[in-house]
Amino acid sequence: MTSPSVRAWRDGGRWLYTAAGKVFVRSGPGNAPTVLLLHGYPSSSFDFREVIPHLAGQAWVTMDFLGFGLSDKPRPHHYSLLEQADLVQAVVARTTSGPVVVLAHDMGTSVTTELLARDLDGRLPFDLRRAVLSNGSVILERASLRPIQKVLRGPLGPVAARLVTRGGFRRSFGTLFSAGHPLSDGEAEAQWELLSYHDGHRIPHLLIGYLEERVRYATRWHGAVRDWPKPLGFVWGLADPVATPNVLNGLRDLRPRAAVVELPGLGHYPQLEDPRAYAGAALSLLVDSA
Repeated sequence: MTSPSVRAWRDGGRWLYTAAGKVFVRSGPGNAPTVLLLHGYPSSSFDFREVIPHLAGQAWVTMDFLGFGLSDKPRPHHYSLLEQADLVQAVVARTTSGPVVVLAHDMGTSVTTELLARDLDGRLPFDLRRAVLSNGSVILERASLRPIQKVLRGPLGPVAARLVTRGGFRRSFGTLFSAGHPLSDGEAEAQWELLSYHDGHRIPHLLIGYLEERVRYATRWHGAVRDWPKPLGFVWGLADPVATPNVLNGLRDLRPRAAVVELPGLGHYPQLEDPRAYAGAALSLLVDSA
């Protein structure tokens, strides 16, 4: 690791061994409920490093999904959101015994909707009290996928993966940030370091299979958003070019009474652009009246 911020993040965590591979985990003590932070594609738990100091003394736990960040990146492997949900359950079982609330971003929102569905089925092995979804294309047909996402999920995905470079990644990743909070040089370098760890930049076409699962399990996961009986809210950066306000409006249609905090002027990564505002918005829905 060459980036000081990545080294510090790594050194504060540990790896948990699972049947699928080693999963990187970080956690901290504090008040209940424990805030479970679930990241998106193609990044990692590192995205939440500046959010954690603003969690107002709550206990917290976060992880890198299999194939991401500092976790193992097996290949060949069929990456599935169902397996990622299994790994979340394993991490929660080993890190906390009390109630949990979830703050999820991007791909993590679909892992969360699977957790909600399992809770509805009576199969979730931990006490999930509340959830907040942020800037995830849960309703895929309402999202505006980037050109690279469309290529990676198609037949040319393996070829495109072999052509991923540091410069290309930086240009593509930078388009996800708002004009008022552009991607910094340091952030770009750290994100690339985590993406390319253990050659992870060669498997984005495998990891992006989660988009197909969003189609395959739409009835189950949209139904969970609609029917889960506990508090579910949304925190949204409105300048997101991918999970646009059109996605948020679709979620509002599914869940008309859901609490929503809009973050004007923030893009797809509100937790990186303004971590204080993001954490405050999430806590207002997760903890204040929990």
